[in-house]
Amino acid sequence: MEEYLKSLHPKIQKYFEILSPEGIPEFLVEYINTEQMQKQKNISTTCGTIYSKLFNNRFWNSSLEHSIGVALIVWNFTKDKKQTIAGLFHDIATPVFKHTIDFMNKDYETQESTEELTRKMIMESKEIMALLNRDGIKIEEVEDYHIYPIADNDSPRLSSDRLGYTLLDGIGAIIEVWSIEEIQEIYTNIEIQQNEEGIEELGFKDKKVAEKFVKGMSQVSKVYVENRTLFSMQFLADIMKKMSEEKLIRKEDLYHLSEKEVIQKIEQCQLQSIADHFKIWRNATKIKESEVPIANRYLVSIPKVKIRYINPLVRQKNQFVRISEISEQAKKAIEDVKTLKNKKYAYLDFNF
Repeated sequence: MEEYLKSLHPKIQKYFEILSPEGIPEFLVEYINTEQMQKQKNISTTCGTIYSKLFNNRFWNSSLEHSIGVALIVWNFTKDKKQTIAGLFHDIATPVFKHTIDFMNKDYETQESTEELTRKMIMESKEIMALLNRDGIKIEEVEDYHIYPIADNDSPRLSSDRLGYTLLDGIGAIIEVWSIEEIQEIYTNIEIQQNEEGIEELGFKDKKVAEKFVKGMSQVSKVYVENRTLFSMQFLADIMKKMSEEKLIRKEDLYHLSEKEVIQKIEQCQLQSIADHFKIWRNATKIKESEVPIANRYLVSIPKVKIRYINPLVRQKNQFVRISEISEQAKKAIEDVKTLKNKKYAYLDFNF
């Protein structure tokens, strides 16, 4: 574990230290070290976009780092083993290129089409099942992190998962909007509060810190729905679909191979058009856009996609209110994400 942590980008190392100042709990280390979890080291959280020059990612951030981060946030606020392990396992069924496979499955709005495999992945791991049996934990208590509101809840509420990917993506995994010092300020300002329905939820103690978080969140969230992102995810989804149809890759390969191995299959693909077009996408530095269809071009147009944004609670005297209700600045930042308009079509100069 120590060797793995040292191999991470210094920002991620520091990020983990902020999330859990006392370090990673020993019980959690054992689950992290299982083969099933270690496979997540080979999957980027960027849904494959990191492999194109269309994006300027500062460092590699794997699905394993994200999962550990979620688990540490849950542990920090609850000190509950079951909730923490559920947080760690929430992406255990993540395939290569992450939510790109949801695009392959035409799941644009919820992006949860692979989650049904979580129980299967856990049960197939003898290591994990042995640890759960030892700890007296039933699989039903860790297979679905949705049952724990601090781990996960409905958008636009703040949960450990939503907080985790927003913070990491915002320190350079996707875009750099915060410094490590600002991450420290944001994180230490969070506490467990009660929302409008009397359910526990993560919220902020201070309005100004909440505004800072929402401002950065807005910048991060816009990247998720820009045309360059949607084009890239649909393009990779269509490559995977075509290779699957041609029996050049199996569906199970998406869950057992690393992204590096899958990319090697793409680049050495017998269908030369796939390899050639993948190379064009990898070397592209700008996406092309249009309001009207362009003939003889591979066009991507996704009318409705999942909008990821957060409208957190903030302490206001003895009450907890949504930041958008007391801050025009935060309200505008949230609306900027919700109303972001792309041109109708995104394309590059090839016909796939």
